[in-house]
Amino acid sequence: MTLNFHPDRWVRGRLVLDALAEDGAYVSQFVTGISNGGLTAHPGGDRWRWESRMFGGAYDEARAEERPVYGALNFRRRAVGGAPRFGSAHVRLTAEALARSTFCHPDSCFEPEHFGVAERMGLIALADAAECDVLDDYIEAQVHGPVRLERDVEAVVLDPSYRGTPVESAAARLGCPVEWHDGFRLTVDVLREHADYRGPQYVELGERIAVGGVLTPRVIGDAAGVYDEQALKRVWHCVARFGLAGWADGAEDSGRSG
Repeated sequence: MTLNFHPDRWVRGRLVLDALAEDGAYVSQFVTGISNGGLTAHPGGDRWRWESRMFGGAYDEARAEERPVYGALNFRRRAVGGAPRFGSAHVRLTAEALARSTFCHPDSCFEPEHFGVAERMGLIALADAAECDVLDDYIEAQVHGPVRLERDVEAVVLDPSYRGTPVESAAARLGCPVEWHDGFRLTVDVLREHADYRGPQYVELGERIAVGGVLTPRVIGDAAGVYDEQALKRVWHCVARFGLAGWADGAEDSGRSG
């Protein structure tokens, strides 16, 4: 299982990876107040309602720290993680975390009817049969109980655009191996060819923030705090969808240590 995220975003005055290192735990949107999807993790919000439905009200009165964290079952063994639409980086969890995880397909925002656990998993066949955009080609995972770095994380996997940056330095303080995937990189010329994917306004934004005519996760992260996060999210979708040759074809994990 993998938990995808943007490693250069800020949460309560700290870089996400610094917060991970200092707290020793990966926590949900209910705690951080940030998200790479929708911003509805509050009492009565959509995320709260979906969890109430899926888990029979078990978390309705729970503290934010007690709620599940979300990731994906990386059944296609992609080096960029199971659900890169939510970020260029991911933490890879140990096999032991499977025993306290639940799964659904499609994403819980669609209020799915099909669920599973590691011992009874019929969702892979459903995912294989689904006709969807490659960014939606994942089986959502909900990990119950705290996700502790020293116990539950095998490695953090980063985009190479972060080599030599504070993100790499922060990752080194996590106490787990740091690995690198092949990297997302999208030229403005290719972005323009897909103006209908998320809309021409996001092509214009991508052109504005690109460095040397190129968009990478680092470039988008550098624009955070200057431009609207929800708009940058859609630029990221374009980079994730069209900026890594071959990943949509289910290439096996090629993450490298170092």
